[in-house]
Amino acid sequence: MSAATVIAVCSKATPGVGKTPREEITLVPDHGVEGDYHAGAFVRHRSRAARDPQQTNLRQVHLMHAELFDELAPLGIAVTPGDMGENITTRGLPILDLAPGTRLHLGASAIIEVTGCRNPCNQLDAVDERLLAQVALKDGGGGIIRKAGVMAIV
Repeated sequence: MSAATVIAVCSKATPGVGKTPREEITLVPDHGVEGDYHAGAFVRHRSRAARDPQQTNLRQVHLMHAELFDELAPLGIAVTPGDMGENITTRGLPILDLAPGTRLHLGASAIIEVTGCRNPCNQLDAVDERLLAQVALKDGGGGIIRKAGVMAIV
């Protein structure tokens, strides 16, 4: 197995799915990705903020595994880094196996802590109308299997 690698970093100052690939991003402690819409001490996700704008932001950074893109390609679903709103795209790291509380060291000094799986929403249908169904699968017991990466704090 090869070492885990960051293959892309993305950010966007406005809400909505899809972030712009960048040469680099800056991770700010207790804030998130500098200049990204979802950064900040309090929740920025629009539906969550509408309920309680003073909630602690546990979704400062979105990590995605490029292996998902490989899985989607044979279905004719073309996804590239940033398309699903992620800030950091990795390869060789089992993102979905990371338990909340797992700490990842990125670059020379940044540490992010996984807070849970991303809860994918229908905004992904703007990328491809089949995408949401592929990343939010129903299991036999009526639960949802989430495959759209994980969320973290800096």
